[in-house]
Amino acid sequence: MTAPESPRRSGLRGFGHAGPSPWTDLDRPPLDEEALRRDLLLPGGLWTSLDVVAETGSTNNDLAARARAGAPQGAVLVAEAQSAGRGRLERQWTAPARSGLFLSVLLRPEEVPVERYGWLPILVGVAAASTLSRVAGVEVGLKWPNDLQVEIDGAERKLGGILTELSGGGAVVAGLGVNVSLRDGELPVPAAASLALAGATVTDRSTLLRALLREFADLYRDWTAAAGDPHASDLLRAYVDRCTTLGRQVKVHLPGDRELTGEAVAIDGDGRLVVRTPDGARRPVGAGDVVHVRPEPR
Repeated sequence: MTAPESPRRSGLRGFGHAGPSPWTDLDRPPLDEEALRRDLLLPGGLWTSLDVVAETGSTNNDLAARARAGAPQGAVLVAEAQSAGRGRLERQWTAPARSGLFLSVLLRPEEVPVERYGWLPILVGVAAASTLSRVAGVEVGLKWPNDLQVEIDGAERKLGGILTELSGGGAVVAGLGVNVSLRDGELPVPAAASLALAGATVTDRSTLLRALLREFADLYRDWTAAAGDPHASDLLRAYVDRCTTLGRQVKVHLPGDRELTGEAVAIDGDGRLVVRTPDGARRPVGAGDVVHVRPEPR
């Protein structure tokens, strides 16, 4: 999963004659890197650089390499297409070019104890779900821990996912993938979804990206100011409000071919899902131990 050494930048100038025009699908125009920079790279703001590349292997991998080379907090890398995008548990993430938002951000939360870094993927999820619900007009929930989920014709379907990775020296790279304009025939699996298929009123990626990065910056500022405390920063409450898993009967697949079934009753102070088993015991489940959480068939 090695990324190309010299990813082509988006925009008419960057594509040149190396491939098809980004305007061949008029429903999927390229992102305007310069306009995004003007709007988001503001003095005193979180975001310090923003690059849009036409294609790469993985924005997480690319940004992790920059982090190891000393890149500052606030770098944003957006890809119009990824050939080796990854989700949790090394699941592959693929989508047609310019059909979604595929990005990573570099964070250095020096004010936060490392043991609270586990709240970062939840913070990304809250920012994404809140933004997409507000801007796109589609109710987006979070299936624990941080799968973005919408309901279409009564069925819960996955809209996007999040992957955060430590990159050494206190750096964290947070990656996000959201399906925006995928059509039925382009879905990687039947359980996937897109904003367009969910009836979104706004599918302009530039509008969504601006709103998402601004929302994340606000939540991140509050979280770091509270030294990562999920209660003081109000992150836990915001997550519980969006979590579609709570109150549901669930089956959790654990390492070693073990299974845990019961009712999802709470999120604890470490971001773990608390499952009440049929014998009344309350079992906390950490993100690293869970393969999949789903409602029991009715």
